[in-house]
Amino acid sequence: MTDKIPFTKMHGCGNDYIYVNAMEHPIADPIAAAIAWSDRHKGIGSDGLVLIDRSPVPEADFSMRIFNADGSEAMMCGNASRCIGKFLYERGITTQTQLRLLTLSGVKMLELHVNDGIVESVTVDMGVPVLNDSTQFISRGLDKGTFVSMGNPHYVIFTDDIDQVGDTGRKLEVHPAFPQRCNIEFADVTTDGSIRTRVWERGSGITMACGTGACATAVAAALTGKARRNSQIIMDGGTLDIEWRESDNHVYMTGPAEFVFDGEIAMNKLQTT
Repeated sequence: MTDKIPFTKMHGCGNDYIYVNAMEHPIADPIAAAIAWSDRHKGIGSDGLVLIDRSPVPEADFSMRIFNADGSEAMMCGNASRCIGKFLYERGITTQTQLRLLTLSGVKMLELHVNDGIVESVTVDMGVPVLNDSTQFISRGLDKGTFVSMGNPHYVIFTDDIDQVGDTGRKLEVHPAFPQRCNIEFADVTTDGSIRTRVWERGSGITMACGTGACATAVAAALTGKARRNSQIIMDGGTLDIEWRESDNHVYMTGPAEFVFDGEIAMNKLQTT
C-alpha cells in the first residue's frame, strides 16, 4: 500500500466527511482510519470517512462505505451520497448524470443537476420510509417522538427547545429501546412552514446536517399533521428540500454538495494542497 493516501474533504450542508477513492487507494483498516483521521485536533477533522468504490453487483454503478468518527459503520448517509455524485462527475470518473449507488441500505438513485460542468445540486431517491409501531417505544417511556427508518434508525421529537440536542440526544442514542443505537432529531415547525432541525447522529454526536435525518423529520412531520409532503428542512449547516412523493411512497432529497480541500495523509503526517 502507498505511504500516502490522497483524500478529498467535502461537505453537504456542513456534514463533512473525508472521501477516498478506494478504486485506486484501498484502505486496509477503515475503522482505525476513520477514528484517527476524523479527530478535529489531531487528524484531518470530519464526521467520518467515506470510501468510494466500484460496485460488486451489476445493479449499481458505484458503492459507498461510510464510517462514523467513532469507527462504527453507518448504513447510509444522504449528504455523503450527494457529495459522491459531485466527486464522481467533476473528477471525470463518470459522465453520467443518473447514478446508481450501492449502500448498506440498498441501491440509491442519484440525479445530478449540472450547469457548465458543475454539479450544483443532487437529488437522491432515499426509498420508502419504514414506520414502526409506536406502542413499543411508548411502553419504554418514549412517548414524545416518532420513529422513522430511512435505511438507518431515526427518532424525531417536535419541540420548541431544539437546543437540547446535546444533552438529550446523547442519552436517547443509547436508550434501551434502540439496541443498535439511534439518530435523534429535534425539530420545530417555523411560522413560514419550514422545519428547523438539529440532529444527534449515532457515532458522531452533533453534526451540522444529516440527510437521512432531514428525510425522517419530513416524514414525521407529515405523519403528525405538522407539514405536508414537501418540506424545507433547515439544519445547522444549510437547507435540504424533501419530498415524500405520494405516487411511489419514496422520499426524495435535494441539496448541495461542496469541495473543501484535497490532501494526502501519511501515517500521522498531514499534508494539504
